[in-house]
Amino acid sequence: MAKQQVIRLSAEQRYSKELEKLIKADSENNKPEGWVLSPKAVRQFILGNDRLGISRKFFGDDPLVDRSIVSLLGKQGLMLVGQPGTAKSMLSELLAAAISGDSNLTIQGTAGTSEDHIRYSWNYALLLAEGPIERALVGSPIYQGMKQGKIVRFEEITRCPPEIQDILVSIMSEKQMMIPEMGANAIISAKPGFNIIGTANLQDRGVHEMSAALKRRFNFETVNPINNKDFEIELIQRQLEQELGELKTQIVIPVDVIDLLVTAFQELRQGQTQDGANIKTPDAVMSTAEAVNIAYASALDAYYFSDGTLNAGQIAKQLIGVVLKDNADDIKRIQFYMDNVVRERAKKSETWHSFYQVSKTFWK
Repeated sequence: MAKQQVIRLSAEQRYSKELEKLIKADSENNKPEGWVLSPKAVRQFILGNDRLGISRKFFGDDPLVDRSIVSLLGKQGLMLVGQPGTAKSMLSELLAAAISGDSNLTIQGTAGTSEDHIRYSWNYALLLAEGPIERALVGSPIYQGMKQGKIVRFEEITRCPPEIQDILVSIMSEKQMMIPEMGANAIISAKPGFNIIGTANLQDRGVHEMSAALKRRFNFETVNPINNKDFEIELIQRQLEQELGELKTQIVIPVDVIDLLVTAFQELRQGQTQDGANIKTPDAVMSTAEAVNIAYASALDAYYFSDGTLNAGQIAKQLIGVVLKDNADDIKRIQFYMDNVVRERAKKSETWHSFYQVSKTFWK
């Protein structure tokens, strides 16, 4: 039978061989109860270990990773906050995969997230036939995480209404969940290894602010955008290769085109050019994740509609899909950047010239 293809594998599946190597090499390290790997090995899984052939998966603030691991060793949960697209979800997935061997116990916070998503619901056919027994109970990811002693990921927690968020307060404090339908003594107690990693976008801070009581149950860590240009270029190249899969051998990805993409994103993100000139930042998210999306779409454009070589003109075409998401005023800001920064560079660089010529079609 042919191997079934899927669009995306979980972190523990993508890096299963690396996890096996770390487990074998981890016998002498102190391992907390309920953890698949020791804290040292968790760090190596995320930040890499050349000697063992473990790849670096998170680029940026290494001490942030150390602090996150220490947070999960304690009684409090870990809350990763930052601008959209700063790899908060990726870091939470990697931590869950390394600590629990399972990153799939996930709640996606939305305006429609209910108490059932956080606690449990019922199979009503069984409930009517047999009453409130454990077989009829449908446990949430948190319920499953408590029973199995695993990390649970709660994405975009501030998208949930405050009364739903606050269901977590007693669960995180007591590490227990009562099931009153099954009797006064029906309680699920969390096994060692259980904890919660939450993520929240700073742009959503005004949507549903977390209560002070819930904030006290988490250690907060801010995931900042990547400011190191070389790091960001390397990360985009690596992510692009993963996204392209088998197509990567059939598409030429010039380094100077990725360099242009990263330069433009960092300048628009920071509001300042490499020469120190101030520019207005767009409201659109100019994150590394969005840059990867542009590079991927541009590479597909090159493969299916051109000669298979990525060029800066294709980057310019895809940029509009990122910028024109939130605020029409962003058009003026990009126009200013193109007319005053890109146009000058186009006089000295063929790559920037291609970028500028194509961009004029969309921004004039």
